[in-house]
Amino acid sequence: MTYYKYKGTNKKGEIVKGLLEADDEKSAQQALYAQNIKADEIKKDWTRIELGAQKITSKDMVVFTRQFSTMISAGLSIIQSLDILGANAENPSFRRVIRKIKQAVEEGKSLSDALREHNNVFDNLYVNLVAAGEVGGILDTILDRLAAFLEKNDKIVKKIKGALSYPIIIMVVVVGLISVMMVFVIPTFAAMFQGQGKDLPGITKMIVDISDWFRANIIIMGIIAAGIIIGFKILMKNPQAQYTFDKVALASPVFGDLIKKTAVARFTRTLGTLLSSGVPLVDGLLVVSSTAGNQVIENGIKYVRDRVIEGQDMTTPLVAAKIFPQMVVSMIGVGEATGAMDTMLAKIADFYDDEVDVAVGNLTAMLEPIMMVIIGGVVGTVMVAMYLPMFKMGEAVG
Repeated sequence: MTYYKYKGTNKKGEIVKGLLEADDEKSAQQALYAQNIKADEIKKDWTRIELGAQKITSKDMVVFTRQFSTMISAGLSIIQSLDILGANAENPSFRRVIRKIKQAVEEGKSLSDALREHNNVFDNLYVNLVAAGEVGGILDTILDRLAAFLEKNDKIVKKIKGALSYPIIIMVVVVGLISVMMVFVIPTFAAMFQGQGKDLPGITKMIVDISDWFRANIIIMGIIAAGIIIGFKILMKNPQAQYTFDKVALASPVFGDLIKKTAVARFTRTLGTLLSSGVPLVDGLLVVSSTAGNQVIENGIKYVRDRVIEGQDMTTPLVAAKIFPQMVVSMIGVGEATGAMDTMLAKIADFYDDEVDVAVGNLTAMLEPIMMVIIGGVVGTVMVAMYLPMFKMGEAVG
């Protein structure tokens, strides 16, 4: 979108000036025409050129979905609701998306089809649920369920990010601390020691040699680190490499348990929401597989879906896939047998939401002392290495 200044006359013959957003000059003219304004001059406002699109956050999605549900429940039409939401959205990027969706609906498309055109904002789960709501005439109910689902899913994501960000921040601090000591602190001590004309203790000499090597190769090390990061990102685009990485992550002693519990919570919450909204099981499994977040689990869900299409129940292939704990599979089996699958999945999701909380707390509690020991060990070793020659000099003087 670009901002355009305009000058023209309205239907009363009055001269009007203003500013509007449009994709191009032609769109700006059409917008003014719709307002009964005859444009005499339209030009870009270069002081308001947008440098980059603002990211549409999960909070934006929750607020939009909750408000949309409220408006539909109050009896407003889809177009009226989108018009109000588009005018009041705080995020300019999201505001433009909503306006485009409204335009598509006005042209005769269904809401789900209009949303599908913006798949970078509305995923398959969102679109499929809206489609089910349109078909069943319960769009307001579906949107309300979607808002609740998005809120709970966002809560889980934030917990995981918080658990993973802690060790990353500590490692960045450790690397930064070591770099400062190697580049600035140790060379100062080394210059002082060289003037004494005495042999340095072994640990001190080793630290000084490491510092000299570090300063001589710091640019090369930076290039290598950047190459590793870029190479890893490229490698992860390969399906086999992604599968191997996800398999190792699931088996890891530290993060594996957290990943499994998060996957169970996400799977049961998502599938339960889909089934309770009228989406068929086969379609629901297809949508859930794409939101698994782990290639191993995704392949397992697809295997289960294929078996269900062949006529099997859901429990047997879940046991064979070995992607979820036996307790979860047994509870799903009970839900399937009693015809209350969606209710059972919701209960499992609530239970594993609490399990994720516990796992995040345990992970943080375990990592904190380990990181402190690492930092203390690095700093302590360097300090001892630097002060040891001073102690020896003091003993010699004494």
